[in-house]
Amino acid sequence: MKPLMSSSGKGQSKLDGPADVEKAWDYAMAGSRVTNNRVIVEGFVDFDYEITLLTVRAVGDDGDVATSFCAPIGHRQANGDYVESWQPHPMSEAALRSAQHIARSVTENLGGQGIFGVELFIKGDQVYFSEVSPRPHDTGMVTMITQWQNEFELHARAILGLPVDTTLKSAGASAVIYGGVEAQGVVFDGVDEALRVPRTELRLFGKPESFITRRMGVALARDEDVDTARRNAAEAAGRVRVSG
Repeated sequence: MKPLMSSSGKGQSKLDGPADVEKAWDYAMAGSRVTNNRVIVEGFVDFDYEITLLTVRAVGDDGDVATSFCAPIGHRQANGDYVESWQPHPMSEAALRSAQHIARSVTENLGGQGIFGVELFIKGDQVYFSEVSPRPHDTGMVTMITQWQNEFELHARAILGLPVDTTLKSAGASAVIYGGVEAQGVVFDGVDEALRVPRTELRLFGKPESFITRRMGVALARDEDVDTARRNAAEAAGRVRVSG
């Protein structure tokens, strides 16, 4: 059970039987971003991997709204939050076509212009819709190093009626930099060490207060090999230390 609208796993819980309903309902209501006394109830899906398919709706040269897609983004979650993401994620042509078809159907029915983070579960060539965010997506921060136009640029350009380009320029990965401490007046140490990891960049969010599990930034890495990029992003993220 989960709220109709939330983020990062807030309000979500697993029900093993009827005795769990009341507690799950209260938890969903507490974690919801809207007050509407509604929840989403889902069954478990056996899947091989999960992707985010960034889907862009923008006005084309003919004046009509057209849909385009970024390369699929693989990601790893822990406790409802994204820990790392990479692009592109390998998948079969059949699964990719199905994923794009589902993402197009969902976003066309929602309407509007901009970028949508469409999350999908993949089992072989079978694709299951998970959820959609009508905005740039946390797993999509990897596009700041992998694409000519990152997800934030794409969102702004689509809204402003400017041309969009979802072309991939390099494989790459992102890894979360956690606060690790409870502190105010945050200072980042180890930035110089992190930037010595080959082909890496950092994005520090400028949050004034740190919590143990608060995401304070991301490390980005590019490489021809996605696995190498993932290792480098994780290494760079691990070298950054937060103190107060």
